[in-house]
Amino acid sequence: MSLGISSYTYAWNIGIPGSPLPVQPMNALGLVQRAADLNVAVVQIADNLPLHRLDASQLDALYTLADVNRTQIEVGTRGVDPDHLRRYLEIARQFASPIVRVVVDTADQHPTPTEVIGALRVILPEFEKAGIILAIENHDRFKTHTLIDILTQANSSHIGICLDTVNSFGAGEGPEVVVAALAPYVVNLHVKDFVIRRHPSMLGFEVQGTPAGDGMLDVPWLFQQIRRLNSYDFNAILELWTPPEATIEESIQKEDRWATRSVQYLKTLIADLS
Repeated sequence: MSLGISSYTYAWNIGIPGSPLPVQPMNALGLVQRAADLNVAVVQIADNLPLHRLDASQLDALYTLADVNRTQIEVGTRGVDPDHLRRYLEIARQFASPIVRVVVDTADQHPTPTEVIGALRVILPEFEKAGIILAIENHDRFKTHTLIDILTQANSSHIGICLDTVNSFGAGEGPEVVVAALAPYVVNLHVKDFVIRRHPSMLGFEVQGTPAGDGMLDVPWLFQQIRRLNSYDFNAILELWTPPEATIEESIQKEDRWATRSVQYLKTLIADLS
């Protein structure tokens, strides 16, 4: 297991649509450099920094920087359209990414499980041939039993789960349920800590992010449970849900502090597992 950061570790630095944007948004090169500064081995570049929008020279520059820094790039995207996944398979091959992490839904496409299975059956033989695994993220729409059914029906040795520790609250399932069900299928892990608090009105609850190790997620338990049920050598990728501050500059500074603190904590646990 290696520790990494993601483009969703630095969502405010990169820019969130509909919110104030940074004066100088972080790009993929900046994210790789930040990983080097934090001394982590992996960078997962997801759909908020879409790699398919980079031209050949930009992709080459990214590859060169990652190679110089000895950083492994993991590729991520949204949507299960076979042509789109085929493009990301090409990018994954270029960067020697072991996986393509995918969120099933896009802004305007919310396929049914049957539609997802149909699309995956088209493209998975190409993933098998390339030796790259398609990692389906538990986002927030499908429950764990639906995700397992999708994997079963897709019937491929090159598909698995990118397990996010918080997303499935949106489907009414907490980490204990998600880990117990999905641990055997994990090929990638998003470590995202959280707290649940009463709304100030007392009418409902709010789920908010915290630095790793500061919230309700039992991170040592998480690692132990998945390792107990799964022998795949997956990477642990830090993601953050950093609540915004009054200004974008303050949000960026907070996010960077949280990332540094989280990485320092996670390094102690991963060192114990190695």
